[in-house]
Amino acid sequence: MVGFFKSNNPFNIILLLVYAFILKLYSFAHPHIPVAQATDGFLYHRLLDFLEPSGKNSPVIYPIITFVLIFTQAITFNGLINNQKLLSRPTFLPAMAYILITSLFPEWWQLSSTLIINTLLVWVWAMMGGLYNQSKPKSVLFNIGIVIGVCSFLYFPSIAFAVLVIFGLVVMRPLRFSEWLVAFLGITTPYYFLLAYIYFSNHWNPRAFIPAISISYPKFQQSIWAWGSLMCLIIPFLISGFYIQRNMLRMLIQIRKSWSLMLLYLLTALLIPFINANSTFEYWILSAMPLAAFHASAFFYPTRRWLPLLLHWGLFAFVMMLQWGPQ
Repeated sequence: MVGFFKSNNPFNIILLLVYAFILKLYSFAHPHIPVAQATDGFLYHRLLDFLEPSGKNSPVIYPIITFVLIFTQAITFNGLINNQKLLSRPTFLPAMAYILITSLFPEWWQLSSTLIINTLLVWVWAMMGGLYNQSKPKSVLFNIGIVIGVCSFLYFPSIAFAVLVIFGLVVMRPLRFSEWLVAFLGITTPYYFLLAYIYFSNHWNPRAFIPAISISYPKFQQSIWAWGSLMCLIIPFLISGFYIQRNMLRMLIQIRKSWSLMLLYLLTALLIPFINANSTFEYWILSAMPLAAFHASAFFYPTRRWLPLLLHWGLFAFVMMLQWGPQ
């Protein structure tokens, strides 16, 4: 399977669709009806309210939406990795890795606010990756800020992705205060229109739309399956780190910067769930895309074929046992 996706054959899109359907089949057989948490933004609450009448009659609508989101995110993110040449040649391995990673936790194959945000973050990553040689970056930074502001309407702690914008400017651009200011204006613009709407509609209650912020340590319901899933994320990531570091000197400066930014993206995504912490793994799916890039490297670089095959089929077998085996 790794050998198929390692090539850039357009037929792989159909193969990837079948691959995704096999991994997500459990969610179709056992539809999960999402429930908004206190941490979720008002826009996500509105979306679930809109879907509720259809969801009561046909709960399968939720896994269908989830499947479409994950598959389109995988294809789009794969295209970005290829365009930015993070791997030495175009492949479908990032898309395969993303679909596989999003099957490792039950919360990750269910509809959630953070899963929707991942669709927007693909666009953010595309814009940030192009900052290195962007002649007119201010419009790009303003658009990035607007997208992050809208993301916080779905899941409020995602406003912390503003830190990623700072990292992107530090890594990709020379220090210019005006560019930082434009990015900040972009982030605050959605809030300007939101507060204006609240004011003119005579429903002045910002707390209903902008929750308080607290930092705490999330307490998970630990199980052998959860620890197994974490190992399935960590081991390929460590292997990829070895191979990326070994090939770093062969990469162009822009590609090195992109990998550095990808690592910062991962660190930011891992820290965000500590804001208004919850006891589930639902919000950690924000780290799935950067992890998919690193996992793809673990499948791509090894010269001995047995290592990527062992990694892939080991993860695949674990997902099948997680979904269909005795709990």
